[in-house]
Amino acid sequence: MDGFAAVDFEFARQVLQRGIAALFLVAFVSSLNQFRPLLGERGLLPAPELLAWASENPSRAKLLRPTLFRRTRYTDRRLVALCAAGIVVAALLVAGIPQLGPPWLPMLAFLALWLGYMSITSIGQTFYGFGWEMLLLEAGFLAAFLGSDSQPPPTAVIVLMWWLVFRLEFGAGMIKIRGGREWRDLTALMYHHETQPMPGPLSRQAHLLPTWFHRGEVLGNHFAQLIVPWFLFAPILGLWIPGPWPAVVGNLAAAVVIATQLWLVLTGNFAWLNWATIVLAFSAVSVPGSGERMPDAAPLGGIPPYWVVVTGVVTLGYVVLSVPAARNLFSRRQLMNASFNRWQLANAYGAFGTVTKERIEYVVEGTTDADPDTAEWREYAFKGKPGDVRRIPRQFAPYHLRLDWLMWFLPLGRSLEDWFTAFLVRLLEADAATLRMLHRDPFGGERPRWVRVVSYRYRFTTRAEHRVSGAVWFRDRRHVLVQPLGFGGDRWLALPRGATRGASPAGR
Repeated sequence: MDGFAAVDFEFARQVLQRGIAALFLVAFVSSLNQFRPLLGERGLLPAPELLAWASENPSRAKLLRPTLFRRTRYTDRRLVALCAAGIVVAALLVAGIPQLGPPWLPMLAFLALWLGYMSITSIGQTFYGFGWEMLLLEAGFLAAFLGSDSQPPPTAVIVLMWWLVFRLEFGAGMIKIRGGREWRDLTALMYHHETQPMPGPLSRQAHLLPTWFHRGEVLGNHFAQLIVPWFLFAPILGLWIPGPWPAVVGNLAAAVVIATQLWLVLTGNFAWLNWATIVLAFSAVSVPGSGERMPDAAPLGGIPPYWVVVTGVVTLGYVVLSVPAARNLFSRRQLMNASFNRWQLANAYGAFGTVTKERIEYVVEGTTDADPDTAEWREYAFKGKPGDVRRIPRQFAPYHLRLDWLMWFLPLGRSLEDWFTAFLVRLLEADAATLRMLHRDPFGGERPRWVRVVSYRYRFTTRAEHRVSGAVWFRDRRHVLVQPLGFGGDRWLALPRGATRGASPAGR
């Protein structure tokens, strides 16, 4: 680093700008494919109803985060237009085109992505209630001030990127230490690979590794999240300590974070959380000579004075906004994935403070038979969540399967949620948009007479069991969670034998 200019962090800037833009592209594609059936005009939780509720009372409107749809009435067409624009802008940034201009040009592009995606997440309700949504937004906001190829990256913004990685990793580490006992007795990863929300193709192999390895994984996780993040700031010492060591320490810290995240990529499907962490960790990677050094006499390290003022104001504002997040890291009542301001900047992060030790899956079944008591039931297959015991889990990350993730959360709650009742209604209607979110519709687009929900316990098969049956999972049936539901007439949903918790006798 050289005062105002982080002259050896040009490679880091390229990775940050293009990587964050690539994640925005994935996020907008995910929203383009899934927002309408989940939250559109005929969605499971229609966003227009949320906006109408908020507009009825100014105090309610304050509960919504900023969104363009408060000024412009939501329609599915406008949502498509917003996603298409986001995809185009993100693709241009991945290609590096705005970065060829003055620093304000990529700034406008990233701020457009930030505002556009925040407009979606603000009305996304439970389907967008994931920590990596606000992580992407915060990363996009900071990336806006990394400048362009015409000058070195600003030191202050690079340091803000380290602060983001620190909150992300150290916050997750502290959540675990304060959370379930399994993180302290080193048993958490004896369960996690099997019970995580959406396993990947290698999750079973990871689960079957020996006990000593899983204990080592937990120790490695604690090291990577509680100790290593402090060393991300080592390059700052290079301003006063000559020699390569501050940069080397920063590079090593980044390498540890990247390596641990790649292991999570290989063994699970956490949307873009791991990939975002990898991209952000590159902010601590310095490569001498990666950026064209300005002459020693160049003022402000070659950064235009107006850009120094802009990034300085952003940095001072961030210092103020970061006070609650810094306090939260060392609070006994630490918040996980929390925002302290309406703009979702300087947030608190963290994940998996506790690990579930048993995997319960809700399997949705349907039948075309008239009598549900003697019916032949067939399963609806989801893209990412376990179903068929012989089907190997697939890799979807960084793409985010929102319906599948919410299905994992259902057994952890006290009651079935409203969106799930609406989902069952859509299956009875054979709604084409809803069925496209699934891996397989057992009825080929035809309407079933009845649907029901059955609870199963799943676990990975042992190596011996797999050799005999070829199955990836073993499951045992627990009970019928939601009794058969069907339409009585053309419009009303009938519950002939009394639905269990949370099921409603009427559709929307």
